Amino acid sequence: MVGYLGIDVGSVSTNLVATNDHNEIIASTYLRTQGQPIQALQQGLVELQQQLPPGFKVLGVGTTGSGRTLAGVVVGADIVKNEITAHAVAAASLVPNVQTVLEIGGQDSKIIILRDGVVTDFGMNTVCAAGTGSFMDHQAERLGIPIAEFGNLALRATNPVRIAGRCTVFAESDMVHKQQMGHKLEDIVAGLCEALVRNYLNNVGKGKDILPPVVFQGGVAANAGIRTAFERALGITVYVPQYYGVMGAWGAAILAREKVRGGAGTTKFRGFQIARLDYQASSFECQGCPNQCEVISITSEGNILARWGDRCGRWESML
Repeated sequence: MVGYLGIDVGSVSTNLVATNDHNEIIASTYLRTQGQPIQALQQGLVELQQQLPPGFKVLGVGTTGSGRTLAGVVVGADIVKNEITAHAVAAASLVPNVQTVLEIGGQDSKIIILRDGVVTDFGMNTVCAAGTGSFMDHQAERLGIPIAEFGNLALRATNPVRIAGRCTVFAESDMVHKQQMGHKLEDIVAGLCEALVRNYLNNVGKGKDILPPVVFQGGVAANAGIRTAFERALGITVYVPQYYGVMGAWGAAILAREKVRGGAGTTKFRGFQIARLDYQASSFECQGCPNQCEVISITSEGNILARWGDRCGRWESML
């Protein structure tokens, strides 16, 4: 069997998928980055290979996410793309007439507006963590609720309370206040879900023309309470795809297929054995000019694989 790999390395999670030659996912893995992107990527490759049939041949690899450049160097990517493009491509592949993509991950959230299959606008929230997966994880832990049950608990609410959701600090203080007033836990959780959706729409989605079909993806899409809150706020059915947690990686795999089929030739993929190699990342400040760029170096087995970060390209050109 032959196919393609898609890799999405984020600050919270690292996701990998393998697709066949028809862009169908045949294997996937979702794991925590835990501040060690290279190790998470290597572990993901091990887990992914275990799911694939013996002799699976990789024809192309694409990377995306905040760690896309690093991941691309480690695996030997054929294409490196930003998250907006990757998520849009995956959503459009699944729902050809999709017009709005809501994506909420561990540390950031984004909205993508498509018209006739083309991205026409987008917005991102990378400043405040309110409404992201990490904030919800923290609140679930503080309330003693398994994060997997967070959404289902919200659906059992009969009278959701109003929570101030424009700031993580205020939201948490307001939740504590509501608990002290004696409100039911499910009503507080449902109120938090509604607050996070309000925060998203008032910041990330502000000024955006949100039209159906709407696709909701990213790790937070697993939360049924958030999905329901979006549907109530928008008055629109929100579709959560089966592979909501790895849509970025899926989009990267689709883009890799397009790149290779477009004449890129033989893949640059360095093989699954890279999971057993030792990689080191280091940095230094270039003193060649007043810019004093921070140059990142990736080495393996004593060899420099890549350098980036210099504006003039001086260090990159030395490889």
